[in-house]
Amino acid sequence: MQPNTLLDALLDEAGVSHAGLAARVNRAGRARGIPLRYEHTAVARWLKGQRPRGQVPDLICEVLAARLHRQVTLDDIGLGVPGGPPPAFGTPLSGFVERAAALWRSDQQQRPHIVGAQAVTGTPAVMPVWEWENPPEDVDVSREGRGTTVSAADIAVLSAARSHYEQMYRKAGGIATRARIVGFLTTETAPLLRGAYSDAVGRRLHRATGGLVAVAGICAYDADAHGLAQRYFHQALRLAKASGDRGLGAYVIALLVNQSLFMGEYRQAVAFAEAALRTAGRQITPALAADLTAMQAKAYAHLGDGVAALACIRRAEAEAERISPGTEPAETGYVQPGLVNVQVAEALLSLGDLPAAREHAAAAVRTPSHDRGRVHRLAMLCQIELRQGEADGAARTAVEMTERARGMESRRLRDRLRQVREHLLASGGVDAREAAALIDGALRVPL
Repeated sequence: MQPNTLLDALLDEAGVSHAGLAARVNRAGRARGIPLRYEHTAVARWLKGQRPRGQVPDLICEVLAARLHRQVTLDDIGLGVPGGPPPAFGTPLSGFVERAAALWRSDQQQRPHIVGAQAVTGTPAVMPVWEWENPPEDVDVSREGRGTTVSAADIAVLSAARSHYEQMYRKAGGIATRARIVGFLTTETAPLLRGAYSDAVGRRLHRATGGLVAVAGICAYDADAHGLAQRYFHQALRLAKASGDRGLGAYVIALLVNQSLFMGEYRQAVAFAEAALRTAGRQITPALAADLTAMQAKAYAHLGDGVAALACIRRAEAEAERISPGTEPAETGYVQPGLVNVQVAEALLSLGDLPAAREHAAAAVRTPSHDRGRVHRLAMLCQIELRQGEADGAARTAVEMTERARGMESRRLRDRLRQVREHLLASGGVDAREAAALIDGALRVPL
């Protein structure tokens, strides 16, 4: 049985205890002529995943609807048609908001079935992207909530929070940042989504929330919680659709492309990137287009399609030249100078073109970037130097990479450190062994 996080979240929102719900359900049953004698222990079993019998699920909806002053359905309390969790799309926006808030709360509470969920593949992975691409659109996202009336100032706070947590992620890593951003989503963002707002304000609210949720997904990805990261990305995609901002949706798909590459789903990575480029059209900025096509190049290179990979490299480089600082949205700020170079270097390395890969990796390292990005650039250069037999140069690169990584709690960066360490030891050089020992010391510190 899977814990019923939706019912748990609604009880928390309604301020109803386990004993309180049991007593209210008993009273509602008596009003219908149904003798019930539930106690708090029964509610605890429902929250663990046991399904109440007979008409009790309907009575729970009735009780919570009266308490929350809104309609509550069986799906809202996690007692709809049996099966897996519903997709981010395919439910009304109000229902999506409740499911999203329930996920945030469960993540904040470190529920094992949420944090340890496996990433989905096949149709469940593709459907959220397909539904983002295709009708129906959200005609009206206004809401007559009974809580906060959302203002422009509230939305400005969400945007500022996204920038704050993105910078924290870059400096401290996703493991340290995730708890902070998920707490913010639960305590600050969810009440706004449940509040009152017009269609115009609602679209801006959903856009700002989508940006925040995407960063939460990045942090989950960085912490190796891939199923959770995927659910956050799918949520962000649904929020992007509600906002009407195709560019934001394409940015979220770029995050899914990156995750697909990591999981070895190369054909999916190509297809997702194509969907973003095709659907967002003119709303795709040069920075995002450059990143999407560079990632396509990496996917094609892994698939052994050199012709397609080189074509994508040329497109990525052309788009990178069109990037104009100050004209990009905040979300694409990660596409800093040199990012396309390191992506292209990885694609060329997969194709076996070491001299060209070295040229791009060296150019990426020469270009200033934040510490996190520099670690990845140095790791790529180190890998190429080792492949070219330059063990001493690779050792110097590895030392700088290790120093830059200090203070960051990131499983992705640790993966890079371990990979570089193995290659250094295999090279057999004295300096390489000393650099590997330095990495060993960094890896001994637990996350």
